[in-house]
Amino acid sequence: MASIDLKGVRKVYQGNVTAIHALDLSIADGELVVLVGPSGCGKSTLLRMIAGLETITDGTISIGEDVVNKKEPAERDIAMVFQNYALYPHMSVRQNLEYGLKNRGTPRDEIDRRVNEAARILEITPFLDRKPRQLSGGQRQRVAMGRAIVRQPKAFLFDEPLSNLDAKLRGQMRIEIRRLQRSLKTTSVYVTHDQLEAMTLADRLVVMNGGRIEQVGKPIELYDKPASLFVAGFIGSPPMNLLPIAALQAIAGGTMPNLPTGTDIVGIRPDEVVVGSGEGIALSGTVELIEPVGGESHLYVRVEGLDQTLILVQQGRASVGEADKVDFVLPLAALHGFNKESGLRVD
Repeated sequence: MASIDLKGVRKVYQGNVTAIHALDLSIADGELVVLVGPSGCGKSTLLRMIAGLETITDGTISIGEDVVNKKEPAERDIAMVFQNYALYPHMSVRQNLEYGLKNRGTPRDEIDRRVNEAARILEITPFLDRKPRQLSGGQRQRVAMGRAIVRQPKAFLFDEPLSNLDAKLRGQMRIEIRRLQRSLKTTSVYVTHDQLEAMTLADRLVVMNGGRIEQVGKPIELYDKPASLFVAGFIGSPPMNLLPIAALQAIAGGTMPNLPTGTDIVGIRPDEVVVGSGEGIALSGTVELIEPVGGESHLYVRVEGLDQTLILVQQGRASVGEADKVDFVLPLAALHGFNKESGLRVD
C-alpha cells in the first residue's frame, strides 16, 4: 500500500488543447478517493495518467516514495478495474486470475493461495472453472476485481467499473467494493459520473470541472457547504435550487436576509424547502410535475418572476397535485450565498 501524490500535474494534447490544468492532489495510504464530474471534465484522463496509460505534460506523480512519471504501467505496481471487465474470454475464471501472477514468475503455491483467497473474499469459488461468457455481469465484475486483488498492488484504480450494470446490481456492487476496500485497506482511486456512487463510496470526493479541481472533501462536507456554483449544482440529487437574489427579492417583497457582501445568488437544497407555512421567505407557485420516488416526492414548481423551475422534496406522498397552487417557505438558515461573477461561495 502507498500514498499517491500529484504536484502541478498537467496534460496538454496536440493543438494546445489542455485536458488537465496544473493541479495538486494528495491521496493518503489506504484512502478511497472518488473523482467525479460531468463527461469531459478530465477525471478519466487523470486516472490514466496515474496508471501510466497517458503521459503527463508537466508536474510529478508519486506512488509511495517513487516518482513514476517515466515508469511504464507494469512498473507502477497498481491494478486497474475497467468498466468492460477486460477478461480473456477463452480462459476460465481461475486462468484469468492466475494470468498476471504467472507472467511475473510467482511460485505455483503462492498463485494458488492468492487465487483461492480472492475467490473466497469475492464469493466466486464456485465459478473458478467457468468461462466469462457463462457468468452474469456482476460475477464478471467480481472476477475483474479478483484479478486486481491477487496482484496485491500498492493501489487500485477503478475506471467507472459499474457503468455496464443495471441499477439493482450497481447498488449491490457498490456495497461489495466499499466492503472490500475497507477490508484490504488498499489505496484506491475511483472514477464515476454517478453521484450516488461517489457519495456512498468515497472517503473523500474530488469534484472536477473543465480539467480543474473544484472542491475536495468528505461527501457530506461538499453537500452541506459547496465551494462554488458548479459544485452546488452538481452534487445532490435533485440538485440545489439556485436563485438570483434580485428576482427573489422582487417576488417575495420586503427585505431579504442579511447575506454576506457580494452575494447575488442564493441556493437552497430541495429537501430544505418547507411546503406550507413557516419562518423564512414565503413563496407560492404552480406544480408543473410530480415525481414519486418511493419514500418521497419531488415537486417541480413554477414561480412567476423566476426563470427556473424550483424543486421541492416532500416526504411520502405529495400533498398537492399537478397544476395545483402550492405555498412554501425558504428557511433563512438553509440558504447558501454565491457570487455569480466569480462562481464562488460567499461566507
